[in-house]
Amino acid sequence: MIRVAVVEDDAEVQGVLQEYIRRYTRQYGTEFEVSVFADGVDILDNYRAVYDIIFLDVEMKHLDGMTTAERIRQMDADVILIFITNMAQYAIRGYSVGALDYVLKPVPYFAFSEQLKKAEKNLARRASHYLMVPVESGLRRLDSSRLYYLESEGHRVHYYTEDGDFSAPGTLKAVEEKLAGRPFARCNSGYLVNLAQVQAVQQNTVQVGPYELQISRPKRKAFLAALTDYIGGEGS
Repeated sequence: MIRVAVVEDDAEVQGVLQEYIRRYTRQYGTEFEVSVFADGVDILDNYRAVYDIIFLDVEMKHLDGMTTAERIRQMDADVILIFITNMAQYAIRGYSVGALDYVLKPVPYFAFSEQLKKAEKNLARRASHYLMVPVESGLRRLDSSRLYYLESEGHRVHYYTEDGDFSAPGTLKAVEEKLAGRPFARCNSGYLVNLAQVQAVQQNTVQVGPYELQISRPKRKAFLAALTDYIGGEGS
C-alpha cells in the first residue's frame, strides 16, 4: 500500500486527482491510501513522516506549496514530492527541495499517471532487498543494494560488498534468479554486476565501486542495454 497526500485548495481538482488515483489502481493494480489537505498549513499541522508521495499545489491561499515543501523537507528527507502548478517556471524551483517532478494544470490523466508510475518505480528501488546466503557458520543476511558484484568460481560464489568480501557455496545462476527484478546484469559469464554501483564504462571495462571488470564481447550489448535502461529509469 502506497500512502499518498494530495495538498490542493481547489475542491474540484482534489476530486479529479482522487479519481485519477482510483483509475490508476484499476489500470495497474497498485493500491493507494489517500489523504487530502486543502492547504499547506493543514498538512504541516502535526506532520508525521508517514507518506510515500505528496502532490503539492504550488499556489495556495495560506501557505504556498514551495514553502510547504521546504518545511516538509526539514522533517522528512525521503518523501517523494511532485508539484501541481499553472506555470512551469515555479515548479522548476522545486528541484531545490528535491522534488521528483511537476504536473501542469489542467492536469491530464496521462501526465498524472506517468508521474505516479515514476514515483512507484522510485519507491521500488528504495525498498530493501535481502539475500540469505548459506555460509559455513550458517546463514548471512545480505542487503543486495550493498553488493558491488558477484563472481563465479567453480561451485562457489564470491560476494564483493561495501561491508567486505566473502565467498559461499552455490552457483551464480542460482543467485541471479534470486535477484530477478533487481538492477543486476552480467558483464561477462563470470561476473554479475549491481548496476546501481556502476561508476563508469570505458571501452571494454566497467568501473563498479572500487573494482574494474572486463566486459566480454558476447555480453556487451545486453549489459549496456540493461545499464542504459536502468539509468533511463532513474531519470524518467
